[in-house]
Amino acid sequence: TGGMGAYSPPRGVDDATVAEAVKTILEPAVRELARQGLEYRGVLYAGLMLTNGGLRVIEFNARFGDPEAQVILPRLQSDAVSLMLTAARGDLSSLPPLHWSPRSAVGVVVASPGYPEAYETGFPITGLATIPAGTLIFHAGTRFQAGRGLVTSGGRVVTAVGLGADAHEARLSALAGAVRVRFPGAYFRSDIAQEAELG
Repeated sequence: TGGMGAYSPPRGVDDATVAEAVKTILEPAVRELARQGLEYRGVLYAGLMLTNGGLRVIEFNARFGDPEAQVILPRLQSDAVSLMLTAARGDLSSLPPLHWSPRSAVGVVVASPGYPEAYETGFPITGLATIPAGTLIFHAGTRFQAGRGLVTSGGRVVTAVGLGADAHEARLSALAGAVRVRFPGAYFRSDIAQEAELG
């Protein structure tokens, strides 16, 4: 099921793989936009898959990935607002090197029953006040309804993000948060980042 979780840093992605992605996928995409006379300023999200046959493009989006941003941005120690303003001005050459926390982040999406197919909305959400300290909750398919409080309004309702010294610690924190988010039929995958724990 798409978009049910994410983790950072990605397992098995070294500097050489990043350089390959930039050289063979990202730079050609930006060059093609320029060739077509299209000036693009902003986030260009490349959904890539590392296969036995190399890198493969799944999708491009003109926005941050969801739920990928929820595990990447908490690890970013550089000023995110300055980065985005610099991108909006079209002056990426002036960017200083990015600084990242060495910690791991794992995000577990709590979804509505039926997602990704048809799902109902309007279920009251409880348990958010019991989320463990240090676990982040990112709202997605939620809204405030007068007289009822917070209710579900989408398929992917919230993402519980745990940070830790390694993927195992971060995963446990994320799961500890996800299990406390309650509404009828709420579900999440308990295997997110399990393979990252293996190193």
